[in-house]
Amino acid sequence: MSPPANSGKRDRTPVGTLRPEDLPRASGGPGYAELCVTTNFTFLTGASHPEELVLRAAELGLDAIAVTDRNSLAGVVRAYSALKTLRREAEETLRIRSTHQTDACSRQEVGNPQDLPLPQVPRFPKLIVGTRIVLRDCPVEWLALPLDRDAYHRLARLLTLGKRRAGKAECHLDLRDLSEGARGMILIALPPDDLSTARAPLQLLQRRYPGHVFLGAAPRYDGSDQSWFDRCARLALLTSAPMLAVGDVLMHRASRRQLADVLTCMREGLTIDQIGTRALPNAERRLKGPGDMARLFRNHPGAIRRTLEIAARCSFDLSDLSYEYPDEISDGESPQARLERLAWEGLNRRCPTGIPERYHVLANKELSLIGELGYAAYFLTVHDIVQEARSRGILCQGRG
Repeated sequence: MSPPANSGKRDRTPVGTLRPEDLPRASGGPGYAELCVTTNFTFLTGASHPEELVLRAAELGLDAIAVTDRNSLAGVVRAYSALKTLRREAEETLRIRSTHQTDACSRQEVGNPQDLPLPQVPRFPKLIVGTRIVLRDCPVEWLALPLDRDAYHRLARLLTLGKRRAGKAECHLDLRDLSEGARGMILIALPPDDLSTARAPLQLLQRRYPGHVFLGAAPRYDGSDQSWFDRCARLALLTSAPMLAVGDVLMHRASRRQLADVLTCMREGLTIDQIGTRALPNAERRLKGPGDMARLFRNHPGAIRRTLEIAARCSFDLSDLSYEYPDEISDGESPQARLERLAWEGLNRRCPTGIPERYHVLANKELSLIGELGYAAYFLTVHDIVQEARSRGILCQGRG
């Protein structure tokens, strides 16, 4: 959802307008990776676009940002595209500036542009792919962050399982599903107010995936933060699930608080006058920089440090994925061999008295080209669809 008309110019800053010199440089200060971010792809909950969150993370100097929408991987694609755009534009800008050196007196270009050093490209946050898993039989919500490509595939299969069980826009998963399908993922528990209900599921998953389960502590911003962190730390010790800091972010800037409340009204079927305690108490669930998070967790610095450790462990990147068409291998027969067999069988049916020579030439030419391009599997998919449609009496037609 787009921001209200009066939300201010800063909220409508398009991706790519951030200049390289505007970004913070690496320093010796505390680092931080935000591992819990909800975008507007969590419908009627997140109040900022993925692009806005990535841009703001770059402005704040975050080491990494994890897009973790509710039972979904949808928002991470836009975040990935935005981050790639920022990197490309920053590199192009710095490359152009590095190719010209002008003498201040003569105002003429001096030196060989090829010999000039290329300025340092600003450090952008690492994007971590993840999701926020909400279970039917467990009060704890879980951030699942795949460490590698295989774990990403398992996470996608887990979400597919939950969505197949449910209706539109729903996902029905249980603790058993998560326990059986989360190999290779970092699991971060987001406990409810009653921490006692989180102990059993934490211990269950910690025993199943030792070294991969953590307890996420998010500030409450109601004056009880330090006591809440202390309670979370005690539970972390009891369950051997180290505590780490999360912001539980809903927006990239504080000015989106009103929009977040409007989304809550739409989600709950309320008017703004009826929102009551469902409204956000303040605008603190915005993206924060390393310094602000370090001050919030001043009594638990290890919780900040662990966010960087986890970010370093998450090596999966969307660039690791490529388009992979189903192989369409049937009974050990290669796609090309099967396509050729079906093509000649079809020609024999159409030409019972003999296949004309020009058909032979044309079929061999096209089958050869299909084999060279590796498109046989696609034609077999179309063949199977047509066969299924005909078997059900469904009218269908093709091209070429």
